[in-house]
Amino acid sequence: MMRFILPLVIFLILSVFLYKGLGRDTREVPSPLVGKPAPAFSLLLLYEPAKQFSPKEMLGRVWLLNVWASWCEACKDEHPVLMQFASEKVVPVVGVDYKDKADDGIATLKKAGDPYSLVISDADGKVGFDYGVYGVPETYVIDKAGIIRFKLIGAVTAQNLREVLLPLISELQAK
Repeated sequence: MMRFILPLVIFLILSVFLYKGLGRDTREVPSPLVGKPAPAFSLLLLYEPAKQFSPKEMLGRVWLLNVWASWCEACKDEHPVLMQFASEKVVPVVGVDYKDKADDGIATLKKAGDPYSLVISDADGKVGFDYGVYGVPETYVIDKAGIIRFKLIGAVTAQNLREVLLPLISELQAK
């Protein structure tokens, strides 16, 4: 009888861990970058490859960094929400065209509209790697001091914009 108790206890403990792990929302992967300075970089602008952008240019302003790609279906889903949000001019939205051909990114934005204050090209994905991009789309809220305050994995929706992003942006702008 005793020889069955230890395997049963181990099985029950593993079952509890499995149950808790399966019950987590995969879009809520904790980011080690939240609360830390946004990684520095300098990338070429998508439309003007002779010019570069660095996050240092955004110091003093709350802004969003939205990582997307022309080949990304979820990015196409979030696009109308970003278009509406951009029209309200709440904060600048910087687009990162991730692991994409510049011509494909430009064609996508010309066809669907461009919600971004500016778009940079991360063709090799190095900046995405530095930001811990799991997959596109991902959106980062960055405060006036250049600190990442929130990371949204997945598409920006009207609901998460209204319930999460806008309240956080308002709070950060008031500081």
